[in-house]
Amino acid sequence: MSDTIAAIATGGVVSAIGIIRISGPNALTAADSIFRTANVKSLKDAENRRMYYGGLVSTKSEIPGDSNLIDLCLCVVSRSPNSYTGEDTVEFHCHGSPVVLSEVMYLLTKHGVRRAQPGEFTKRAFLNGRMDLTQAEAVIDLIESETVFAAKNAAGQLHGTVGLKMESVYNRLIDIMAHFHAVIDYTDEDIDEFKMRDYLETLNCIKNELQKMLETHERGKVLRNGIPTAIIGRANTGKSSLLNALLGYERAIVTDIAGTTRDTIEEKLIIGNVLLRLIDTAGLRKTNDHIEKLGVERTLAALSGAGLVIPVFDGSEPLKREDHDVLRSIPPDVPKIAAVNKSDLPAVLDTSELDRLGIKYCIVSALSGEGLDSLDVEIRKMFPEFGAEPSGELITNSRQAEALHRAVESLTLAATALAEGVTPDAVLTDIEAALTAIGEVTGKTMREDIISRIFERFCVGK
Repeated sequence: MSDTIAAIATGGVVSAIGIIRISGPNALTAADSIFRTANVKSLKDAENRRMYYGGLVSTKSEIPGDSNLIDLCLCVVSRSPNSYTGEDTVEFHCHGSPVVLSEVMYLLTKHGVRRAQPGEFTKRAFLNGRMDLTQAEAVIDLIESETVFAAKNAAGQLHGTVGLKMESVYNRLIDIMAHFHAVIDYTDEDIDEFKMRDYLETLNCIKNELQKMLETHERGKVLRNGIPTAIIGRANTGKSSLLNALLGYERAIVTDIAGTTRDTIEEKLIIGNVLLRLIDTAGLRKTNDHIEKLGVERTLAALSGAGLVIPVFDGSEPLKREDHDVLRSIPPDVPKIAAVNKSDLPAVLDTSELDRLGIKYCIVSALSGEGLDSLDVEIRKMFPEFGAEPSGELITNSRQAEALHRAVESLTLAATALAEGVTPDAVLTDIEAALTAIGEVTGKTMREDIISRIFERFCVGK
């Protein structure tokens, strides 16, 4: 990290403000070569985290008002080690013209600054000890958040919720390991029975802590990725109309012709604090049409991966054999709430049949919007765990969850061995494996290739 990097942090589209970030040992010198302000003679004399108004120029020696002026902007300096990256950093807050930002980047490269790779600023923050890996990964989770709950959980992790827990666990295991090493190195030293019981209790306590964290992963995945929600039914019950009504705009083509939807259509919708990935599917029915068969196959595939199913019935007609086929196609362990559609037409469907089958339902009209509020309420009730706001305790990252799983397994083996009176050197092997896994969560024991893969997810400029 001996070079200096720069990037347009606000992307390449027209915006009110465009920000260019510079970080590295040559950041102040490079920025000073293209920025002119009356407040200080040089940016090296600038106060930390204070905004300076001035001009970006292609040639520093030119007088104000000359044609070499590129933009009027604000500049802020943050010096090492008290900056985002832990290095000297400079930010230019310019007008959001892509042409202006591109020209400033070009001038910086002429002064020895390299264009940053995706996630390189946050990667430097991690490598310079400004944040651990859980915090670094929380940055991209925060950027990609699609609900307020997801953002709050990511913000909590960025604040260090997971990292602090991992640090506590790591230090307690290090203490046990240090004593065990002393016993191995000095054969005249022994671990008394009371101390052994104390260590066993600590190992079990740590294992339980990690297990509780691991158990939040399923909820964390839903928080981050949303719930795949399949809208299913026989042909022409109003599935696409319901999708459009829930979204509030016409996303799917709707006609009176049965079988209009031939493929699955997916859109996202926030209900309460839950992100639903709505999947409008082809009507389930037997058909000789090859293309329609493919649509039915995709409907069944959507069902197999669904976390919620909304079967749609035509309330203006009695339940048909195809409707019962639809219900039978839903995996028994998947939550479902039926929508009895077309309440704007005379009611014919006998809802007592649904009651008898144990199917919860809401009577709605995708055409008028009647009953959609009730459907909203019922869906919220199905996911009560999203009523309490997270504070960063939910594990949303599969990489972290996999490492936690290995740590729990190793601690289970270590505790079992200790309880059975196995010698300390054998117990040490499992404790060291747990430490390695925990280190992978925080970044203490990460391989360079995995670190690079993590930061490739980031946008340029972060």
